[in-house]
Amino acid sequence: MQFDDDADLDTSEVQDVRGSRIPGGRATVGGGVAGLIALLLALFFGIGPDQLGLSSGSDPPAASAYSLAQVQQSCKKGRDANAQEDCRMVAVVNSVQTYWTQEFARRGGTYTRSPTVFFSSRVGTACGTATSAVGPFYCPGDRKVYLDLGFFDELRTEFGSSGGPFAQAYVVAHEYGHHVQDLIGTLARSQDGVTGADSNSVKGELQADCYAGVWARQATTARNDATGKALLTSLRDADIRDGLDAAAAVGDDRVQERFQGRVTPETWTHGSAEQRQQWFYQGFTSGDMAQCNTFR
Repeated sequence: MQFDDDADLDTSEVQDVRGSRIPGGRATVGGGVAGLIALLLALFFGIGPDQLGLSSGSDPPAASAYSLAQVQQSCKKGRDANAQEDCRMVAVVNSVQTYWTQEFARRGGTYTRSPTVFFSSRVGTACGTATSAVGPFYCPGDRKVYLDLGFFDELRTEFGSSGGPFAQAYVVAHEYGHHVQDLIGTLARSQDGVTGADSNSVKGELQADCYAGVWARQATTARNDATGKALLTSLRDADIRDGLDAAAAVGDDRVQERFQGRVTPETWTHGSAEQRQQWFYQGFTSGDMAQCNTFR
């Protein structure tokens, strides 16, 4: 996975509130690995914390001037994305949103860009106050993606993913898949509160996996309108294998077997390892969001 060394990064698409304290309110979910496991069994790569009954008592914190300045100073070019994790996430956000902006326009629609919020420990959102234990999520209330970068260590050490830069990119692209669903009106179908292997919740998550695969297929051809160049210049077979491995690692069956010792399909919310790989690969091989109709 390689970004154009000379490409400009757009840090305005990231809000960095790492180290900020939330005024008022309190998160109702415990942090640490125990909290992570308990929550991810119910919700992984999901929608906002309101679905888990979290506190709704605080507004999102203001971005820390120090951390924002750090990102703005450190993450200027593609070469920075090739060297630093937070800059790489900025580049992935830029690439994902460049692709969806162009794809919506090609289909006669308008894509509304969504910022990613970097946070640490806990964060206030329009969907409630959440801790890092929730994992990455998309909040439809404010149309933002929330990400604690420390999650990527958990993905490798606790969930057995091989890790790697593209495994991280897959996580971000999946969350933006939920944003796409929100914009086209399919997100609500997956929020009926029903669980199970054939539930709309699972179908919605698999569609977000498929949309992540579509971006991966088109990422090296989605060119910046100003420069005419693609920000992401190459994806190798090994990168796609990392993405598939990450998709499998967070399958409901793998997570349940790993942390509760048994598989209970009636409680699934995200789909099996095989299904998640299948739909990511469907998006990647087709490069066509029309082939991502998991609800049919």
